[in-house]
Amino acid sequence: MNDDAIRQVLGLLYQKDTLRVLAALALDGTPEDAGLGKDPTRQALDRLERGGLAVRDDDGRWQARRERFRELLHAAARPAVPLSPEEKVLQSFLVEGRLRAIPTKRDKQLIVLNYVAQVFEPGVRYPEKEVNTALRAFHDDYAALRRYLVDDGLLSRENNVYWRSGGAVDA
Repeated sequence: MNDDAIRQVLGLLYQKDTLRVLAALALDGTPEDAGLGKDPTRQALDRLERGGLAVRDDDGRWQARRERFRELLHAAARPAVPLSPEEKVLQSFLVEGRLRAIPTKRDKQLIVLNYVAQVFEPGVRYPEKEVNTALRAFHDDYAALRRYLVDDGLLSRENNVYWRSGGAVDA
C-alpha cells in the first residue's frame, strides 16, 4: 500500500455522491438512503468497492468497510523511533514542556531535574526572581523545583543568586 491508495480514498471522500453513499452505509443504512438516483448510486458503490471502502456481505447487502481506514493508517505509519530510558521518563512526565508532576522515585526525579537544569547556562549567575520565572515554566511549584535542584547540586546558591553547578553539559 502506498500514497496512491491514500489519495484514492481521500478522492472518494471528496466526491459528494460517493461520500453520501458511504455515509448511508456507515450509518447501517442502504445505498438508497443516500437519496441519489439509481445510476449515481451504482457508480458510487463501484468506486467505493474499488477503493476498499464498501463490500457486499454474504446476503448481497452493501456494507461500509471501516477497517480500510486502519489499513491506510498502518501503511502510512512510520516506525516508532526507539527512545532512551531517559527520554521515556521525560515523555511520561512532560506534557507540552510542562511537568505533570515532580517524580517521587529518585532515579526518575534526577532525570527530570537534569532536564530542567539545562535552562540555566553554566557560568551565568541568576537572581532568584529569574530562577523562579524559569522554573515556573515547568511547574507551578517552582519553589520545590528550586529546592530539589539546589539539594541535588544542580544549582548552587549564595545571597539569593543562583548558578548552575551540575548536570549534563552539551559540548
